Amino acid sequence: MTDRETLPGETAKGAGPFITLRTYRHHGAGVRWRARQHRKGLSRHPDQTDVPVWQRAAYNWWTGLCFSVGSLLFMLGALLSVLPYSLAPVQIARMFFLGSIPFTIAGFLQNFQAANATEFSKDAPGPPRRVHLLGWRPHDPGWLSTITQFAGTIAFNFNTFDAINPVDGWYLQDLTIWLPGMIGSVLFLLSGYLAFVETGHAYWSWRPRDLDWQIVFINLLGCIFFMVAGLLAYIPKGPEPGWVADLANIHLFFGALCFLTGALLMMRESRQVETLGSNA
Repeated sequence: MTDRETLPGETAKGAGPFITLRTYRHHGAGVRWRARQHRKGLSRHPDQTDVPVWQRAAYNWWTGLCFSVGSLLFMLGALLSVLPYSLAPVQIARMFFLGSIPFTIAGFLQNFQAANATEFSKDAPGPPRRVHLLGWRPHDPGWLSTITQFAGTIAFNFNTFDAINPVDGWYLQDLTIWLPGMIGSVLFLLSGYLAFVETGHAYWSWRPRDLDWQIVFINLLGCIFFMVAGLLAYIPKGPEPGWVADLANIHLFFGALCFLTGALLMMRESRQVETLGSNA
């Protein structure tokens, strides 16, 4: 964990090379300037004169809504997959694909926000000089989290689309369906942990009373559930017990439930904008 002095009375903290928390005094008031709130526009500098659209409350709210819709469709698809006499497999596969689309939209919105956030410093942000579509900020855990999440949603687009009309042959189905799903699950897990590190300012933290920590922790749990579901979804050469597919869908359901909970909390969080130094 990084904890180094910058100027007298100022500290900067974070995990490894990442700085995600700055503490200092502003006009005599103590300030905790957090990286996640900074990139999402949830903390505002009193000298900030312009708030870009991607850091406004409505932007964060609509991003959360997109995640909610995708999560609900994945929950419904997973539930119908384990219920007898439900929809046909092709109809359930279409539901999963439809759910992957709002996931991808939300993933892009989050990455676009992170790519265009100003540098994480105590200075008042100025107007953006150039708008970036994806950006390149490998020093920023928030950007790393959102770009891996966005890439993971694209992998799930391929995974769910190919499952609508699967090709013949177990090895081709593993290549076109299981492999993209596994790639997406790994990227989700990496994204979830990076968001957890950014919010907790350490490799591990326990702050269940903080809303931002609740959001990233429940999302990280969802990523773990998705990872287990992806591992169980491997298509073997021969027959396998039916409970394996059911167990995969159960994990998928609980993963989507975690994402839904995190998305709803994110929508609530979007209304909690604070001004720097006003709550010392």
